[in-house]
Amino acid sequence: MIIQGREITYREIELIRQMVADNPTWNRTRLSRELCVLWNWRAQNGQLKDMACRTLLLKLERGGHIILPARNPFSGKGRVVAPIPFVPHKTVAIAGELKTVTPLRIETVEDNGLLGLFKCLLSQYHYLGFGGTVGENMKYMVFARDNSPVACLLFGS
Repeated sequence: MIIQGREITYREIELIRQMVADNPTWNRTRLSRELCVLWNWRAQNGQLKDMACRTLLLKLERGGHIILPARNPFSGKGRVVAPIPFVPHKTVAIAGELKTVTPLRIETVEDNGLLGLFKCLLSQYHYLGFGGTVGENMKYMVFARDNSPVACLLFGS
């Protein structure tokens, strides 16, 4: 298969798996850089194609081909990112006709007690997680008739 403009074979996938297994202390960045060096994967200016490699690794993980090391708990500024606390909420799957959950209620998320639940839901269920917002934004939550949360909406500037 071709990922990030590079042909990836089963042998290369096995190599990545072996690198992860042999180096349990490596984070994703280290794995990516070591892989770039091994493959001599460089841009025209000679720099390692580190970001392209990290994207390639993420795509392989999402495709179920590899398992990457856990994400590093540090932000780009070197500070520890505080974990988002779990807020109890209904997790039962919603099945059936729309009329069983309507009317829906949309609420603005402000300092009205919903912010913790909003952050918890995004951090648990959004594929990118939740590391905070940047700039001006508007947050909304949608609730079913029985007050179960069914959606989080975040609009940024």
